Amino acid sequence: MTLKFLIFLSWLALASAASETKPGCQETCGNISIPYPFGIGADCSIGPWFNINCSTSSEPPIPFISTTKLQVVDISQTEVRISNTMSYTVAFSCYSASGPRIRDVGGSISLAGMPFTFSDTENKFIAVGCDTLAIILGSSGRNYSGGCLSTCDTKESIKADDSCSGVGCCETPIPQGLKTFTTSVGSLNNYSKIMSFDQCGYAFLAEYKKYKFQVSDFLYGNIVKTLEDIPVVLDWALGDQTCQEAQDDVSSYACKDNSYCYSLDTSPGYRCGCLTGYEGNPYLSNGCQDVNECKDPSNNPCKGICTNTLGGYNCSCPKGTHGDGNRDGIGCIPNAKKVSIIKVTLGIGFGFLFLVMSMSWLHFIIRKRKLIQLKEKFFQQNGGLLLKQQMASHEGSVESSKIFTTEELEMATNNYADDRILGKGGYGTVYKGILPDKRIVAIKKSKIVDESQIEQFINEFVILTQVNHRNVVKLFGCCLETEVPLLVYEYVSNGNLYEHIHLRRGNYSISWEDRLRIAAETAGALAYLHSAASTPVIHRDVKSANILLDDNFTAKVADFGASRLVPLDQTKVSTLVQGTLGYLDPEYFQSSQLTEKSDVYSFGVVLVELLTGEKPLCLKRSELERNLASYFIISLKENRLFKLLESQMMNEGQTEQVVAYSELAKRCLSLKGDKRPTMKEVEMELERLRKFETHQGDILRREESMRLLSEPGDLYSIRGSSYTVDGSGQYSMDILSTAFTPR
Repeated sequence: MTLKFLIFLSWLALASAASETKPGCQETCGNISIPYPFGIGADCSIGPWFNINCSTSSEPPIPFISTTKLQVVDISQTEVRISNTMSYTVAFSCYSASGPRIRDVGGSISLAGMPFTFSDTENKFIAVGCDTLAIILGSSGRNYSGGCLSTCDTKESIKADDSCSGVGCCETPIPQGLKTFTTSVGSLNNYSKIMSFDQCGYAFLAEYKKYKFQVSDFLYGNIVKTLEDIPVVLDWALGDQTCQEAQDDVSSYACKDNSYCYSLDTSPGYRCGCLTGYEGNPYLSNGCQDVNECKDPSNNPCKGICTNTLGGYNCSCPKGTHGDGNRDGIGCIPNAKKVSIIKVTLGIGFGFLFLVMSMSWLHFIIRKRKLIQLKEKFFQQNGGLLLKQQMASHEGSVESSKIFTTEELEMATNNYADDRILGKGGYGTVYKGILPDKRIVAIKKSKIVDESQIEQFINEFVILTQVNHRNVVKLFGCCLETEVPLLVYEYVSNGNLYEHIHLRRGNYSISWEDRLRIAAETAGALAYLHSAASTPVIHRDVKSANILLDDNFTAKVADFGASRLVPLDQTKVSTLVQGTLGYLDPEYFQSSQLTEKSDVYSFGVVLVELLTGEKPLCLKRSELERNLASYFIISLKENRLFKLLESQMMNEGQTEQVVAYSELAKRCLSLKGDKRPTMKEVEMELERLRKFETHQGDILRREESMRLLSEPGDLYSIRGSSYTVDGSGQYSMDILSTAFTPR
């Protein structure tokens, strides 16, 4: 009886040491283990947000995070997985055979105020459907917008390869630190072309490694069942202090004996881990227990005698032998051979040292040669020889441009340090650099360049080096010795127009006079690119963020990463649709035919930004007001223009001048490109407005403009999100996705 009792006590001690839960607390809720610092009940967890509400209204019981509806499906030392239910995490949109949308539900989750963030390594934003444009907007911790497009013409065109590559299913990553997101789903053609096998589109955040796309997921019932087993992964942390700050506050420091503290990159706060040689729960007293490395004879780390120690082990040799006793060392050998073994060991050691030094020297030589060969390969691959020929043929006009080496740009950017980053965009990252001659430059490091477009890149480089316009950012040169070419531009010190309009650097707001001048300078630069350059250039991403300002608030058009050259014998170019939501030309989006008028539409949105101080796309505004361009047109039609204007514009601008400016913006925003003015006409009109010489002819024209603005619309009639254009047809526009298609 005594022996059995001792065995029972030993088992009880081991079970207590292995427990992950605070002593005296419930260990599981249903089938889910609840490790500390989480716990069921306020006394069993480290804080309110780590309190697990175990609902017994179902069998088995279901755990939820604190007072939220976030259902827990798994908890580990680093992550929490929550259920991906259709009720609040998934956006979906379904259409009927006749075309109209019959179901439209948005999805969102907010972790604001909680010690959780969405894992950027385990989750991806996923869209399912054959006519689906999905948008995700994030905030509260990290402002973010993204999305993806999934299309397919027939059911047979979808390959059952479980990949979300854009045919039937697409996916995109999320950034670090995301705490709140909202999703929405739109359609390009109201599912009219694929109605026979797909009527709905879905968008959701999920643990992407567990989601395997199937064609059957097009059905609402199937996607609901599928997502029951696909969770959303949350990272968690304790408090909002760094490790050093937490360790200074002994009363609240959570890491117990034999553990260490580490901070997170994704969010404030810290976590704990057991030291090497220990295992268990680092948040519990005596939670990290020593690992007995010598316990398993079949996996003994020593060749001799293994002796366990706290956090480690020692190896020794039996009597009559000598050595280090290690499995990877000389082990244990008889004492008689000690002297000869020492000689052999020394000989082997010196020989090995010589071999290592020789190999290191040879490796250094080979590596240096490979680096030179790789630079030469990239130089030729990126069109270096062609660029040299082009520069030689244009000698004199491009003499100020230069081909830089990788070493020059690495030195200029302090090896591309994070504190040298000026901004990040869809086409790459821009760094601030200081050249040896003390010139300050902006160095653009693109994400990727298609090898088939290298010749076009070279032509564009040569043309941009010939551009000599005071309102276009000057291109100093490039580097072709890297996998992706680097471009070196002049540095413009005062940020971009978007920041000055919407973020208000300090308390200063740009005056109406300066706004008119900036608009006129930008229009002049675009007109130059369209018509005065040796080969016309379409910018394709005109927006306030790509209009830089120097210390004198002089405009500089920048970022030609999406630009396209237009042969002199053509007026349009067929391309994949690219641009920025809120600025994108609806006609270009529908036809994929890029023209100079696409830049005119985008510039029209910039004109309205300057006038109203509002963002082009903002979900915080009402549904009718989310898209600034459409809301501006409505305000003009209903004679509510001056209610939309920024108060400063009302005080500084003359009424006739503001009305004429608004009329120009309206013409730029025409849905049909052939009704928009050219950039040259826009430049001339803005210069006229700057001078503003009042005469009778101007008065008559303004009266005619005011009459047109007040007449009921043969130009625009808007119901919900649909536009009527000149009586010739309708365009439908999804406010969130900015997707334009003919009905």
